[in-house]
This record gives sequence, C-alpha cells and structure tokens, in this order.
Amino acid sequence: WPLSQIHQIHFRRYMLRKSALEIFFADHTSVFLNIPDKKDLLQLMWKITSLSAANSGLSLSDIKSPPGLLSRLKLTERWQHGELSNFDYLMALNTVAGRSYNDLSQYPVFPWIISDYTSKWLDLQDPRVYRDLSRPIGALNERRLRHFVERYETFEDPTGRIKKFHYGTHYSSAASVAYYLIRTEPFTSVHISLQSGKFDHADRQFHSISDAWNSCMTGPGDVKELVPEFFYLPEFLVNLSSVDLGKKQDGTRLGDVKLPPWASTPEEFVRINRQALESDYVSANLHRWIDLIFGYKQRGPEAVKSHNVFYYLTYEGAVNLDSIQDPIERASVESQINYFGQTPTQLFTAPHPAR
Repeated sequence: WPLSQIHQIHFRRYMLRKSALEIFFADHTSVFLNIPDKKDLLQLMWKITSLSAANSGLSLSDIKSPPGLLSRLKLTERWQHGELSNFDYLMALNTVAGRSYNDLSQYPVFPWIISDYTSKWLDLQDPRVYRDLSRPIGALNERRLRHFVERYETFEDPTGRIKKFHYGTHYSSAASVAYYLIRTEPFTSVHISLQSGKFDHADRQFHSISDAWNSCMTGPGDVKELVPEFFYLPEFLVNLSSVDLGKKQDGTRLGDVKLPPWASTPEEFVRINRQALESDYVSANLHRWIDLIFGYKQRGPEAVKSHNVFYYLTYEGAVNLDSIQDPIERASVESQINYFGQTPTQLFTAPHPAR
C-alpha cells in the first residue's frame, strides 16, 4: 500500500487486548493488523508514521485515544450542525469506538429504528412507528424486563469474579452479524463455521424482518440490535446465490427474507429504513441511544438504572488473558470474547447533547 494513500491509523483492541491497529486508506479500504507483542506494535506504528509524515503529513501525534480523536475531529459538533447525517455520525462513532468491518466480534452496531412491521404503510411523521431509543432492546418489553431485573438482583457469584448482569447475550456479536448477513459471503461461511460445519435449523435463521423484531421483543435471550447494512445494502435480504438454507418445521423453504407489508422490495425496505433513521423523531432522540451504547449509560450506576448491564467479559478491561495459565479456562474465555459480543470503547462520560 502506498504510504501517501494512508488516511488514518487507529489503535484497536483484539480479543479485549490493545494489540492491534487499523490502517485506513484514501480509497476507503482498510487493513486490520493484530500484533500481540506491544513493543512490535509500537515500533510498527512509529515506522509507518515516520515514513508517511514526509508523504502524507500523518504523524504519531495524530494517533490519539478514542475520546481524543472524537474531540479533534469535532464529530459531535458537526452532527449537531447538520454537517453529518445520522447514518454518517453513527458510522463515525463506531469507527472511533473500535468497531470494524474487519472484526466480526466488534462489527459496527446500529439501532432498530422502526417498531411497526405489520402495517401496510408507514407515516414517518408519527412517533408511534418508532422504537424507544432511550431504552436498550432488552428493556422495551416490560414483562420480559422483569425477568432480566430479577436475574440481576438475585445473581451472586460465589467466587466474586462474575459481576451482576441483566443480559447474558449481547446486542452485537459475530453470531448476530452472521445471522443477519447469512445470504452473502463471507458471512455464509462464517455462519457454517459457527454452527460446527452446517447451517443452523431453518426456524432459527433470519427469514423475516417482522419475526426478527418480535424475537428481539419477546425472546428470552434475544437483545440484538442491527448492522449498518439494514440502511444501505438491499442485497443482504436476497438469496442471490440460491444457498440451500433448509426448511422450517411448517415445510417452508427459506429463500429471500420476508419483508414487512410496507415494503414491496428490498430496495424499498432499505430506503424507508434509512428515511426513518434520518427522520426528525430519530434526530431528536438518537443521543439517548448513543448514551447507552457509547456513552455514560454504558457502564456503572447509570447502566444499572437503565437496565443496560451485560455479561462482564463483554467489557474492555474485564480480564487479562495473558494472566490466565489454565489452557482450558483461557480457551473458554477467548471463545466467549470472540463469539458472544464485545461492548464498544466508551466515548462519552456525560450525557450526549441533543441535535
């Protein structure tokens, strides 16, 4: 890669270790490098920046911590002033917080926006068609929330290692990414790999937008948010490669994803979903969801109040893998981290301003 094409370099976590970096190029491509030895990582970073300084002006001083980078780029101010769309701002926050298309365990996360998947048409001026962005997915259904709260209040780990949590699953994981994107490679192969070499049972696969939403509202452990493709890539809803995904128990063979009545084509679904994301209602409330995922409600007392506490191994700094001597325990922890979700780096420690 030509040094002159390097646009940005970000330090990255890999398996909850600060052992990686991601290099972004002017043509919008990127490469993710995991370098376990910290000395080698810093040496490579210094070498790249020292060589590229003469070519593109990038210097080591430009490589800042996530909150520092956020401040330098003035992303929040630009969003507030309308210079960035809601989609672009969420993508920027994901990138700064360490989410990457190159790491399925830290894939960019987007919110469910629409809550109505049964009507024949939607009025995007009507607040009732939208999901409550001030609450995590697990807290949207009051009846189900009671079970999560009871778990939190009654849970005690005799060893003291596992902290109290509301949710044992996560809103973003390698499995949930492969679930949504199963009809496109490389995610088809990822799904098969996660399922021990075969497709999961058809009834558990992503086959209907409405059913996926209902599962996130009522399923005992389903708290998935969305992936960015819901807002720009209609192809992920179509089985273009005619992959044999199997049959449901009622005999229905899975093919394309079943759309809600208000969308006649995948293109229309994505267009309306994107319009909803950029709507006045979402613009006025998106900061509340940012507080949950990237902000001050991500952890600590505010997370508890907001019913937003996940299993301890999803959080940065929760465990030092290098200190685990037992190979079986280490493999178990690595598997949990790699496949069951990681919480983004916290970007804000105070309430996020409204737009």
